[in-house]
Amino acid sequence: MAVLQPDQVLDLCGTPCPLNFIRCRLALESLAPGQCLQVDLDPGEPEEMVVPGLRRDGHGVTVERLGPDRVRLLVICSGE
Repeated sequence: MAVLQPDQVLDLCGTPCPLNFIRCRLALESLAPGQCLQVDLDPGEPEEMVVPGLRRDGHGVTVERLGPDRVRLLVICSGE
């Protein structure tokens, strides 16, 4: 199984809502369709706000738990 290498990485741990979602959307605007954005977030409200918002925008989102204090998202840019 191939490991997906991100084209861009954002560490948004400690970033409040809705700023983390806005930063994700801005980063995705610079990517081409099919490219990957890696986002590290705090669990809880940031994850609950960002993941559904990105999916509503049409992006593919995979969530990986890195421990009790960190969640990693791999977001495939839809180009929309």
